[in-house]
Amino acid sequence: MKRDILDQILSWNSSPRRKPLILMGARQVGKTWLMNEFARTAYPQDTVYVNLMKMKTLRNSLEQADLSPQAILERIGVALDVDITPGKTLLVIDEIQESSHALTSLKFFNEDVPGLAIIAAGSLLGLAVGRSKEERGAADEPNESRGSFPVGKVKFLDVHPMSFCEFVRGIGRNRLADLLCTGEPEAVQPYAEELTDLLRRYFVVGGMPEAVDVYRETNDLRAVREVQENILAAYDVDFVKHAQPSQIQKIRLLWHAIPSQLAKENKKFVYTALKAGARAREYETVLQWLDDAGMAKQVFRVGTPRLPLRSYCDFSAFKLYVHDVGLLGAMSDLSPSAVLDGDALFTNFKGAMTEQFVLQELMAYGHSPCYWSNDAGNAEIEFVIQGGRGVFPIEAKAGINTQAKSLKVYRKAFGPPFALRTSLAPCHDGEEIKDIPLFVLGPSVGRLVEA
Repeated sequence: MKRDILDQILSWNSSPRRKPLILMGARQVGKTWLMNEFARTAYPQDTVYVNLMKMKTLRNSLEQADLSPQAILERIGVALDVDITPGKTLLVIDEIQESSHALTSLKFFNEDVPGLAIIAAGSLLGLAVGRSKEERGAADEPNESRGSFPVGKVKFLDVHPMSFCEFVRGIGRNRLADLLCTGEPEAVQPYAEELTDLLRRYFVVGGMPEAVDVYRETNDLRAVREVQENILAAYDVDFVKHAQPSQIQKIRLLWHAIPSQLAKENKKFVYTALKAGARAREYETVLQWLDDAGMAKQVFRVGTPRLPLRSYCDFSAFKLYVHDVGLLGAMSDLSPSAVLDGDALFTNFKGAMTEQFVLQELMAYGHSPCYWSNDAGNAEIEFVIQGGRGVFPIEAKAGINTQAKSLKVYRKAFGPPFALRTSLAPCHDGEEIKDIPLFVLGPSVGRLVEA
């Protein structure tokens, strides 16, 4: 497989101001594979790999050491019988959240041994880092309240599930993927029928690397669903293993409610739908747990879409999504055979699958969307993003129905440079509304809003 984020890792490696790199993301999005693939290509002769979950003796040894880089490197060198040379060696630390000493020591590696390339990751590392909602996806600053974490001394990269373009490449359609990744809707329009069929399959398979790999090898959607169910089972184990006992049932309740909440006509998250009398303050901590674990994504409402967009968010109103469209289908018990039912898959759950897909594509290409609704509640735009030219609305339509009543309300109120509408309809480069087919949305958006 080829992951686009590898280019960012290579760019980090060549930076003259390189800090230790931490890969963030939900369990099984491919962080370990990325580290190993980078090591294979960039440091084929001199990589030291440490897994602190599997190497219990080393983990205990590190917890006994002081925080100096010399002490940490000595313990690793003795345990593995290797030499670690700054400027030559790549140190890969997997499951780094298992050792608070190793995590904290990254601050001193940045200050005292800047020549050593260090890349780290871990399952549920976000829980250890504890970055707040406001800081997630921002600069390199984690939540200072965590104290021992190396504030400002590391570089974060968020790892998402495979985008649609990566999926197309991952199943062996390299030339089609190359064309798709140009982000030129007109160039891919001749292949619209094939890309729509592949998009249906992506809605079922999703972007979890193991699911994509199994689909590539077997072409069996039932085998893919088995992989997805195993991932969901592992998440449930994480709830029990890593959450406070008093939070477990609330986390499960919130997590399993996401599909039904997305299926509602008004997709704003409603706590009373969880149970009678439920209130936001009862679930703030568990909601943050799912967010820190990378499993759920809050998309906040904005009433006045101005720059900077996040400054105008209403953090009391949000929609809640999972991180992968394939897992959403598995959680909803959507039959894999639905992929054969024409365009019905795109309209399932009142278009919730389409919205989930659009969100994934936007995030995969570096956008942090909000949604807009007017105060009267009779107009809503699924996503709004900011670009170099202003704030842009994106209406996500299921199927080929491209009526845009809410877009008219939005455009009249705020006069954006142009609006974006994505559906299964052909591309149309209108002056006021640009229609972009769903299958080319991700690589197209950045080119349009930053132009």
